[in-house]
Amino acid sequence: MDITLNNGVVMPALGLGVFQSAPEETTAAVESALATGYRHIDTAAAYGNEREVGEGIRNSGLDRSEIFIETKVWVSDFGYDETLHAWEKAVGKLGVEQLDLLILHQPAPDRFRKTIAAYKALEQLLADGRVRAIGVSNFMPHHLQELLASTDIVPAVNQIELHPYFTQPDVQAADAEHGILTQAWSPIGGITFYPGWGEQRKNVMEDPTTAGIAQAHGKSPAQVMIRWHLQQGRSAIPKSTNPARIAQNFDVFDFKLSSEEVAAIDSLDTGNRNGPDPDVAREERFALVIPEA
Repeated sequence: MDITLNNGVVMPALGLGVFQSAPEETTAAVESALATGYRHIDTAAAYGNEREVGEGIRNSGLDRSEIFIETKVWVSDFGYDETLHAWEKAVGKLGVEQLDLLILHQPAPDRFRKTIAAYKALEQLLADGRVRAIGVSNFMPHHLQELLASTDIVPAVNQIELHPYFTQPDVQAADAEHGILTQAWSPIGGITFYPGWGEQRKNVMEDPTTAGIAQAHGKSPAQVMIRWHLQQGRSAIPKSTNPARIAQNFDVFDFKLSSEEVAAIDSLDTGNRNGPDPDVAREERFALVIPEA
């Protein structure tokens, strides 16, 4: 299933995420995903595994043109010249000459002028043909408004935490208003133990609503949630390094949720995020230095 972005670039809606995938496990996970049928891999400079993603892509034997590569610029590389260099680091590690989608990893509101400058660098990379599409991640409506007021190109994608327990309807509405594709990270609620954010967490994988719908379709709760994203026109990038789960997460194209089932999953929203608040500055984390290629 493909989605056409607002600049006409076609992107596979379902991709493999590699957040918190150890570098030594990432290459095999990417190889397994591509062998299964995935054609979209999502990584980030801050994940520390771009090099291993590149190895997995090369080991797959697939032509570069068949694979949609998405990565992210970390906050420590925000700024015009810094972000142009971040592209060089990314393609160097990935072993490619062009990125399909390059996005800013955080709004970093405590240094938003640098965020704007970073996005202007993305616009230049797009104009140069060094990337095919550009976007953002974890941008709330007010961040988008500020960005759009200071730049020329509407982001193609906004990647946000989105799963049945946290649906961010305000962000989805802002994205839709501007023709920005909403892309879900933690699409099945997997990042339920994000370091430092609360202890009282329910796991959506064990929710009776998703479990009941899964049983009715002969599918897993994870497959139901991925299908829920796709039917509502979102991109989803579930993360796994387990070959069986990687394959299972891709096996979502042979069934359809009813409108009642979609509404039932929508109703599970708690309004509570599992990941970090994009409006809170994280000095120590933002200072992470991204190594050279």
